[in-house]
Amino acid sequence: MLLGTAAPTKIRLRRSLVLKSIPGMDTYDFVVIGGGSAGYAAASTASGLGLKTLCVDGGKEIGGLCILRGCMPSKTLIESANRFLTLRRAEEFGLSAGHLGYDSRAIILRKRRLIGEFADYRAHQLWKGQFDFERGLAEFIDPNTLRVRMVAGGERIVRAKTAVITTGSSINMIELPGLQEIGFLHSDLALDSMRIPKSIILLGGGAIALEFAHFYEALGTKVTILQRSPQVLKAADHDVAEAAVSALRHRGVEVICGTKLLRAERSGSAKRVVYEKGNRENFVEAEEVFYALGRQAFVDGLNLEAAGVKGTDTCPIQSNGAMQTSQPHIFTAGDATGKHEVVHIAIQQAGVAARNAARLLKGERLEQIDYRLKLFCIFCEPQIAMIGLTEKEAAELGVNVRVATYRFGDHGKSMIRGEIDGFVKLIVEAATGEIVGGAVVGPEGAELIHEISVAIHFRATAATLAAIPHYHPTLSEIWTYPAEELASTLPTTEVLG
Repeated sequence: MLLGTAAPTKIRLRRSLVLKSIPGMDTYDFVVIGGGSAGYAAASTASGLGLKTLCVDGGKEIGGLCILRGCMPSKTLIESANRFLTLRRAEEFGLSAGHLGYDSRAIILRKRRLIGEFADYRAHQLWKGQFDFERGLAEFIDPNTLRVRMVAGGERIVRAKTAVITTGSSINMIELPGLQEIGFLHSDLALDSMRIPKSIILLGGGAIALEFAHFYEALGTKVTILQRSPQVLKAADHDVAEAAVSALRHRGVEVICGTKLLRAERSGSAKRVVYEKGNRENFVEAEEVFYALGRQAFVDGLNLEAAGVKGTDTCPIQSNGAMQTSQPHIFTAGDATGKHEVVHIAIQQAGVAARNAARLLKGERLEQIDYRLKLFCIFCEPQIAMIGLTEKEAAELGVNVRVATYRFGDHGKSMIRGEIDGFVKLIVEAATGEIVGGAVVGPEGAELIHEISVAIHFRATAATLAAIPHYHPTLSEIWTYPAEELASTLPTTEVLG
């Protein structure tokens, strides 16, 4: 879908793009600040459209958050946890795995090797791309001028007709008295730590907390989750959050929601977190504390004020559906937007930003991003995955929906696998039956959700999904049951994209 900006705005933008020539200063059509997943996607897309493009990255290592400190290292550790959890259950399947043990050093060394390979490949893409790549820290001097302080020393000044900020995110620290004094882990540290504590308190109930809860419990650690909100995964529907908590508790994880964190302190050799719940003061103790209370857009050193880029109450960079900031020729993508902090959306945002930069330079109408396929997956056990609208979002938007669910506990393949926790959920628009959302808490949830992603992309109805043959017995066929339930009471006309 293409939408245009108002004519007066376009006139002002086109005038602002007439730049004065300054001797010795390079001028680029598009400057990308940040070389992570969003940055590389933006630079690659823009150069492919014929824009003279510069990508600047000043991180200590090349690769970006996903490769270095996010998706890839965390899933590498989780894969080790998954295999160990399977070994723990061997007897259930009539098998004997002998003495069980793990080597935390070997786990981390495997992670380092894989991440090194991923990072090397990304570095190759950046250095060999059809765009200029500079190792340095970028700072706005004015809306169209950037100072780049090179990692190797020296600096250069560049002019940017358009730019995109893809600087990622950093850990969002809250003030919790005593926490700094007792010391704590966070995701950056835990991903490279060879020490597995005997017990741990996870502060937070989001994706990072749930994934590390799974990782540590699988290796035998006693895990406690302290969540401030009334439920884990505060943006999810209540039934999804409850199913996740039920499965965690079944594994022995203690989950405490609706808390107010008061302080952290030493208690002998243990670490204690004191919290309030129901007007009563309580505490939990463990060998280690893990801080997992979210991330925030990273904009340190960019000098956004000089660029004329404004923020909001929740994010230092304000952006619209065209991925424009408050300075229309400066775009943003990825975690820096403060929206939907997952890689596939960062890449989608980056593509929109790059294409719109090219359109802006030509005076064309701008593209609006489509967030219908906002997948979100959590690789705990069981896995959690959501796509499209939740019931809560539908109610907030005034969208009339109907919902059907089906339990893995009543599904043959799940029973064979011995993985019966959770359910699948299908959400359709009430009048047409078009699928607008879905969720999974269960085995291979992050894989299963893609069937609904395809359905939503093509605007399929529940009736269409129900009519598609699924092999038996498979996990995938579980989707046919809620689809059939909804199809029996909803219109069967397909809504074609």
